Amino acid sequence: MNTVIAFYQHIGPALTVLVIFTFLVAGAVKGVIGLGLPTIAMGLLGLAMPPAQAAALLIVPSTLTNIWQLASGGHLLALLRRLGGMLLMIFVGTLLGSVWLGIDSGPWAAHALGGALLVYALYGLAGPGLRVAPAWEKWLGPLCGLLTGVVTAATGVFVMPAVPYLQGLGLDRDQMVQALGLSFTVSTLALAVGLAGQDALGGPALGASLLMLAPALLGLFAGQWLRGRISAVLFKRCFFIGLALLGAHLLING
Repeated sequence: MNTVIAFYQHIGPALTVLVIFTFLVAGAVKGVIGLGLPTIAMGLLGLAMPPAQAAALLIVPSTLTNIWQLASGGHLLALLRRLGGMLLMIFVGTLLGSVWLGIDSGPWAAHALGGALLVYALYGLAGPGLRVAPAWEKWLGPLCGLLTGVVTAATGVFVMPAVPYLQGLGLDRDQMVQALGLSFTVSTLALAVGLAGQDALGGPALGASLLMLAPALLGLFAGQWLRGRISAVLFKRCFFIGLALLGAHLLING
């Protein structure tokens, strides 16, 4: 516990407030639209700290909220059979990417994070356009998984190209929510292994991440309460516009 307190003492009160605020907002976004916690966390924290440190902080909140998401829906076994190749290659790609690139490999990491956020935001604003033919799934799923793993290892963001691929499968709403939770859980666990291999995920970092579970859950419950009271379409559009601006800033300024 002392090492966890020392972590927040080291980063200072202003950055500690930013971290708490970030996970409140990220949890709320996830509560409203079913995704966005690690993306928002990486984007906002990337403004003030190295991507590796930001990624370490999101491990516990992201893992537990995504396990919660994948546990509901009743389609877990069917999705595991259908998405098994993609999920395996996400894990493999993240580990290979951690060795090859690594999220803490130099000053380019923040620019790469900004690029990933910007591409995802532009895709979200353009609307889903990919339609995956059933015959393509055996090879396209593992390929998307591998690419997602490499992007995850380099940026801490694990939505591209996994989310467009999943949206192209024609899943119903419950299946889609559960599939996203499954994909993000595997990505988070693989990222944790990659960070540990880079000595970026020790006991103090995990303890600091555990403390962020409370604001993330508080935001999640607030977002779920808001879901039926606001326009989800308008909220999602505002989310992607904000994400695009944030990504462009990080891409240009690092």
